[in-house]
Amino acid sequence: MSAAYDPELILIIEDSENEALLLRRALQRNQFTGSIVHLLNGHEAMKYLHGASPYGDRQLHPLPGLILTDLQMPLMDGFEVLAAVRIHISCCVIPVIVLSNSDDQGDIYKAYQLGANSYIAKPRALDDLIQTVGLVIKYWRACQKPIP
Repeated sequence: MSAAYDPELILIIEDSENEALLLRRALQRNQFTGSIVHLLNGHEAMKYLHGASPYGDRQLHPLPGLILTDLQMPLMDGFEVLAAVRIHISCCVIPVIVLSNSDDQGDIYKAYQLGANSYIAKPRALDDLIQTVGLVIKYWRACQKPIP
């Protein structure tokens, strides 16, 4: 992936502006200093990941080091995102963490079947979200390996 890949970039796929803002704040509270790209649905995320217009310049729009996705979104849901990411040659190695309001066992099972690296039910309280995001970032950085 070389120059087209930024290990310090997190792609947030979330249709709720408020939830995305809370994730940004949780990242900031955990001293995350990398870049964050927020897209409102899976369709837009796939355009980004495939380098389709308007994201064709990989210097401006590099592949992320981590994807955080919701499940319930318009146009293309999180399950479809997982399936598409895992079959795309340039994206299949990017860790994908599902952050969902659903704690339904069927959703969890399906997400893992489709290649999620982790599934986290979104905490309701902001302090719990901050703590959870902190653990995710700590774990992600500890496990991160350079991609050739």
